[in-house]
Amino acid sequence: MTRQPTTDAPSTSSTPSATDEAELARRLGALTLEQKVRLLTGADFWSLHPEPAVGLRRLVVSDGPAGVRGELWDERSPSANVPSPTALAATWDEPLVERLGGLLANEARGKGVDVLLAPTVNLHRTPYGGRHFECFSEDPLLTARIGVAYVQGVQGGGVAATVKHFVGNDSETQRMTLDARIGERALRELYLAPFERIVGEGRVWAVMAAYNGVNGHPMTESPLLRQVLHDDWDFDGLVMSDWFAARTTEPSARAALDLVMPGPIGPWGDALVAAVRKGKVEEALVDDKVLRLLRLAARVGALSDIPTTATPLHHDAASVATRLRETAAAGFVLARNEDAQLPLDRAALSRVAVLGPNAAAARTLGGGSATVFPPYTVSPLGGIRAALGDDVEVTHGVGVTPQTRVPAAALAHLRHPDGSGEGVEVSFLGEDGTLLGSERRSGGAYTWMGSYGPGVPIGEVARVEVRTVIRATDAGRYAVGGSGIGRFRMSVAGAEVFDVRLQLPPGADLVEGLMTPPQRLHTVDLAAGEETEVVLTHDILTHDTVTHDAVTHDVDSSDDALGDAVTMFQLNLQPPRGSDDEEIERAVALAREADVAVVVVGTTEEVESEGFDRDSLALPGRQDELVRRVAEANPRTVVVVNSGAPVLLPWSEEVAAVLLAWFPGQEFGNALADVLLGVAEPGGRLPTGWPVSEEGLPATEPVDGVLAYDEGLFIGYRGDGRTGWQPPRYAFGHGLGYTTWDYVSIDAPGELPSGADLTVEVRVRNSGTRHGKEVVQVYAGRPGGAVERPLRWLAGFAVVEAAPGEEVVATVTVAARAFEHWDTEGGGWAVELGTFTLEAGPSSATLPLAVDIAVGNS
Repeated sequence: MTRQPTTDAPSTSSTPSATDEAELARRLGALTLEQKVRLLTGADFWSLHPEPAVGLRRLVVSDGPAGVRGELWDERSPSANVPSPTALAATWDEPLVERLGGLLANEARGKGVDVLLAPTVNLHRTPYGGRHFECFSEDPLLTARIGVAYVQGVQGGGVAATVKHFVGNDSETQRMTLDARIGERALRELYLAPFERIVGEGRVWAVMAAYNGVNGHPMTESPLLRQVLHDDWDFDGLVMSDWFAARTTEPSARAALDLVMPGPIGPWGDALVAAVRKGKVEEALVDDKVLRLLRLAARVGALSDIPTTATPLHHDAASVATRLRETAAAGFVLARNEDAQLPLDRAALSRVAVLGPNAAAARTLGGGSATVFPPYTVSPLGGIRAALGDDVEVTHGVGVTPQTRVPAAALAHLRHPDGSGEGVEVSFLGEDGTLLGSERRSGGAYTWMGSYGPGVPIGEVARVEVRTVIRATDAGRYAVGGSGIGRFRMSVAGAEVFDVRLQLPPGADLVEGLMTPPQRLHTVDLAAGEETEVVLTHDILTHDTVTHDAVTHDVDSSDDALGDAVTMFQLNLQPPRGSDDEEIERAVALAREADVAVVVVGTTEEVESEGFDRDSLALPGRQDELVRRVAEANPRTVVVVNSGAPVLLPWSEEVAAVLLAWFPGQEFGNALADVLLGVAEPGGRLPTGWPVSEEGLPATEPVDGVLAYDEGLFIGYRGDGRTGWQPPRYAFGHGLGYTTWDYVSIDAPGELPSGADLTVEVRVRNSGTRHGKEVVQVYAGRPGGAVERPLRWLAGFAVVEAAPGEEVVATVTVAARAFEHWDTEGGGWAVELGTFTLEAGPSSATLPLAVDIAVGNS
């Protein structure tokens, strides 16, 4: 049987009634031009202006894809950290993703958030893409269906989803200025396709315009906004800019951009009022933008006397943990499992070695705007120890340290100067040293956007001072310092150890500078238990934090306003540690003595984050060497790959099992233990292929500001059969479970009128010994056709479950669009009449069943 959607997802109607539309028009008519234009630029970083004259309250927006951050970006406002979008797409499970969307809506409402800045549906054009982890898939259909489920879950809870980044923001290098040159067919059939379905079927309430340009036009000024969103798709929602992406007054106002974010600075405001007064921008365009904003406000319940129709669901801490644990396990992809090494037999275990740099401090989310601060994280080491209990000895070794940067100081090493417990004292000082305000904090990472907190006058803060006492847990050499942009001074035990100005490298992206800023360090030798006072001072000066030019490159707005708006830096601390050589030898010794070795490897924030693209797909540092050495010592080696995007696995055939875990959220360790011990099945299938080498992959580096999508339609698995295409190590759609499946038969109509959807029935049998889940995939092809196409493309899929020995039928709907191509001459969708082939199987590379379909005019 095909799995049916569950009923525990929220629901809402997103289409305003005629009465509501008339009321919105009435309220619009009550506003002056100045009032209308004021609404079209944000009030600050995360909110929109209220307007009492029409009953509009303040609206709050929030990142993002890995959890709802809210208006604070630090540990004082914890957020449920959900699995990364690649992990969600790896589930291929729309009901599960819709339920997760409902959880996010509940989180948003708890933080006073009306609009969630997610999902990101740019495609995995290349694994080098820095935000690959924040996007769903290399395939537009899988991206679209998971995206629709995500949006329906969020909006069913009365919170607007924002599908982004429209369009062509598929890499990070020069993303604010590059012009993506995308052929018309590739644009329509690949890059616009997820947006189209999410606008049409998902009825998303907001769209975010990207930083980059496409085919000669910056997206905030692009004719695509009106031609595609308004004219082709009849989108009635709001289009907002990405943060600081709007750079002009008249061109962006004449385009179908409705909201400039953030505020209060920006290219509209008084300049737009003047442009309307001079007749350079029609007031009717302004009215349409305001009407869309009011419609959004009505949908989220921000307009008085217009109630939202949403039915949000309540999620307490226990239900959140259960949902995140289930979702993480459902996205784990078991890529290799030689001789059925997994699941482990708990009764046969006496000692387990949990090794690797990500074992005790795993990555649960990627860097950049998707970052949240979870209330807790369960590491692989912690989850495995909790699951095995005291009867099994679990040993641990870090193996290698791939990071080259010193991390933010951990709370375990920080003490308040007054001796009152763990933490730091943060003081906001005026130019003359006057104390303007203070905070007690419990971490080493600090971000303020638009405010330093209640009662602290932002324009008067000249310095931020962090004061703490560092306590040595072990004897040895500690590295302590600061990272950020601007002037930093540090004293240790009352003596100044540095006074430096840290600067971004030339051409660095804003987020790259904020996520991986320059560091200055000082080393100090401490005995175990010894304490020493540390004071880190950061000067807040114009251009020191972030200059406006670094954000937009060509805006004339006030640098001072942005300099005050964003302050972001860290107090860094690295405890003593052994060399890689020493740690590898220790890990090998632990592996040799264990029944099984679990090695957790992965990327770091230095190589995988928003703000920059990757220049290598290799695991950083000496992790490959660690895996090989451990596998030599213990043939029962299971490698868990903790990365948001593909990495090279040159040792994959040398280990017993490979489990791809993505960035799986705060319940990582518990979900991992469930899968390793067979409590849960690894439910994931690859949403993108994992390459065997870096040869032939699309580039991310623009040439003279232009990034040419020369591969056209043939990204990912669609490149099969093309010159230079390399078969991947693990194919799109691949994933093993804890049972086996036989593909028995495929049944579909022999003929199909063009423009009609198709129902395909695929019969499969669970030929193993455990209950299991299978993702049945159907691919279309057009052998011998005159229109250039990939050999095959995903046309539909369905998730089925069955008991051992049971046969079930997967009912797969193949939409009419699967047989269509974009006609560049006619400017619309067309069908090349003739015979198409449908193939069914467990991945794009394994398709044992096939049937021909005659697609015609009848």
